[in-house]
Amino acid sequence: MPTWTLSTLELPLRFTWKISRNASTAKTNLLVQVRGDKAGAVGFGEAAPNVRYGESPQALQAEFETLQQAGLNYIRTEAELQEFLEAQQPAHALRFALESAWVHYEAAQARQPVWQWLGAPEPATKVPTAFTLPIMPPGEVAAFLREQDMARFALLKIKVNKEAGYDLLREVTKMLPGRPLIIDGNEAWQDPDELLQFVERTVALPGLQVRLLEQPLPAAHTEAYRYLHSRTPWLLFADESVTDQADFGDIAQQFHGVNMKLMKAGGYRNGLRILRETQAHGLQTMIGCMVETSLGIWSALQVSGLAQICDLDGLLIVRDEPFGLVHEKAGELYAAPAPVLELLG
Repeated sequence: MPTWTLSTLELPLRFTWKISRNASTAKTNLLVQVRGDKAGAVGFGEAAPNVRYGESPQALQAEFETLQQAGLNYIRTEAELQEFLEAQQPAHALRFALESAWVHYEAAQARQPVWQWLGAPEPATKVPTAFTLPIMPPGEVAAFLREQDMARFALLKIKVNKEAGYDLLREVTKMLPGRPLIIDGNEAWQDPDELLQFVERTVALPGLQVRLLEQPLPAAHTEAYRYLHSRTPWLLFADESVTDQADFGDIAQQFHGVNMKLMKAGGYRNGLRILRETQAHGLQTMIGCMVETSLGIWSALQVSGLAQICDLDGLLIVRDEPFGLVHEKAGELYAAPAPVLELLG
């Protein structure tokens, strides 16, 4: 009978991680392990709780104990696990950790790469990733860009809010003119016309090249997104507007692309469904992440063959990344070739 365990990952960060709604200098993630009857049969998954969705390490730990009492240890197949999780409805991040641990476990038993076990396209050997500049005083931007050697990334993400967004973008374009940028508002604006005023002012910055604008308004403001859809000069991408499910016909009227995160989607299978639904509705695909170790990023890379854009820098924010399953060189990510469970087991 498989045995499940849960432990905490205390992750100090390399710098203050500030977005429009919060700031932190450390993160607590959770490591799920499933161990089978055979020696060496083990799988691992990572949960990165997100306060935006009411998740916390403590709440996920309590949910895990409830799942064990409900019969988690009696699961024998992935189909049984999916049925069990559908009935129990744990938090998305915990659900992904459980499902990915089991998938890693079963794929290793079948001696298949995880992407193949999932029926996903083979990921590239090296995957370019964006790297993120958090919100900070504009006067600190130049030093941060140099200290983090951000010039090595072909695509940068800039976290913005209403107060400092323009100044942050001005400083970045001074240092790296012409560099493609993702502007990420994390729902900072409330009024679409106020946002358009920000866009109109910002678009005139010398050297500015915007790849896309990500979730500038709250997810609930669907009418405002429909209003913006044809009015903004930048492509609009959904993040918080697409969690584990969405009406993609409606999403296509609000956005030009979708940022799928496995921690939001609640599992590999649903994440793949979201990516394929996104494609089927003529939208651009993106894979993102939370602040995660290389275990979570390794997992995201398994489905990266369906993404046009990868924003998988979560492990680069962690000060002492514990697993070494993914390495970055010149702005590109290289996943360890061996199954994740063998490296961690």
